[in-house]
Amino acid sequence: MLLKQMRPVAIMGGTRTPFVRSFSSYSRTPNKELMTATLQELVKKFNLQNVQLGDVALGAVMKNAEDWNMARESVLKSGLHPHTPGYDVQRACGTGLETTAHIALKIASGQIESGIGGGTDTNSDIAGVLTHELSWALMDIQKAKTLLEKAKKFAQIKPQNLIPKFPVVQEPQTGLSMGEHCELMVKEWKITREAQDLLAYDSHQNAWAAYERGFFDDLIFEYKGVKRDAILRPDTTLEKLARLKPAFDFSGNGTLTAGNSTALTDGASAVLLGSEDFADQYKLPILAYFVDAEYSAVNFVKGEGLLMAPTYAIAKLLQRNNLTLQDFDFYEIHEAFAGQVLCTLKAFESAEYCTKKLGLSGALGSIDRNKLNVNGSSLALGHPFAATGGRIVATLAKLLHDKGSGRGLISICTAGGMGVAAIIERPV
Repeated sequence: MLLKQMRPVAIMGGTRTPFVRSFSSYSRTPNKELMTATLQELVKKFNLQNVQLGDVALGAVMKNAEDWNMARESVLKSGLHPHTPGYDVQRACGTGLETTAHIALKIASGQIESGIGGGTDTNSDIAGVLTHELSWALMDIQKAKTLLEKAKKFAQIKPQNLIPKFPVVQEPQTGLSMGEHCELMVKEWKITREAQDLLAYDSHQNAWAAYERGFFDDLIFEYKGVKRDAILRPDTTLEKLARLKPAFDFSGNGTLTAGNSTALTDGASAVLLGSEDFADQYKLPILAYFVDAEYSAVNFVKGEGLLMAPTYAIAKLLQRNNLTLQDFDFYEIHEAFAGQVLCTLKAFESAEYCTKKLGLSGALGSIDRNKLNVNGSSLALGHPFAATGGRIVATLAKLLHDKGSGRGLISICTAGGMGVAAIIERPV
């Protein structure tokens, strides 16, 4: 059922930390600390001190053991009324949009009047974990009854069992990284290195222009002395991007570089949603409305592009809402890689792909590139995995508010060959 066929879901706005390169300004800053600070800022921004919300959905991808029940723990220190519940969600890079959609659906159905969706991620505070072999050995030692038995068990521990394991950004089904999978995609779709570098360049230029005109002033709060996204490079040029070496395919045919791929990033974001009655009660602005969301997956193990799943989600969204791909004023396509965005756009224009893969009667067609990521996206701003969805929703809602009316499309690809897409509108 369409959300808009139920109760309207208003987006009041959002906030986030500046996004920074991992292992830099936020080193040793835990997920809960990042997320709590972001919730505190959101509470302050909308004067929600001691207000009981219906629910709070938050998530993180790179989690440590102490991140258990992170959402509820962050809520308890946020300034919201302690009766506000919270729960954790994880759908890889789509987590932030997933949590927002969860809250939107609860509001639309009448379960709750208000809620927060968001997420956080840090690669700079990842704890190594014990190997299973060492954990099993330690449990056996604990169960042993005599000192001699304990010593025998301890002697069975191998040196390699003492090396801690750290998370890796790699697909377990294939053993390939996301970048390696994207290299396969750009080769299949014949995406050039020049086209990828140009999209990356545009992302930085658009983001810098947005900063210069003050667009991000009320969307980002200063955190740990950082006031702006630290990955942004306004002085980058196509010549500089062209000089970078391939980062994933070293055969001489690689086209993905550190410049046209997202960097490992730390940060957090959160978005406030509610019913129109809730907005009236607390005298909150309504920037836009969350209309609908869709989820999808591809069989990348059998040759489908790992990051192509959003095309399926978008096709379903358009059909369900009786819209065409061209019926949007803004397109927010998450830039995991420039090549991934370009593959998606090329797939939209392919009648063969749209008919055989998406089950449509023809191509979805092209979009106006002047409407794509007009304030920059992940290549320029950064990509803390679970925080990207909240960043995009808050950005798009403000864009629609500033325009006065319109419709926006969100697309996020994720690890595991999944995709999340959503529609946001502001009626005339």
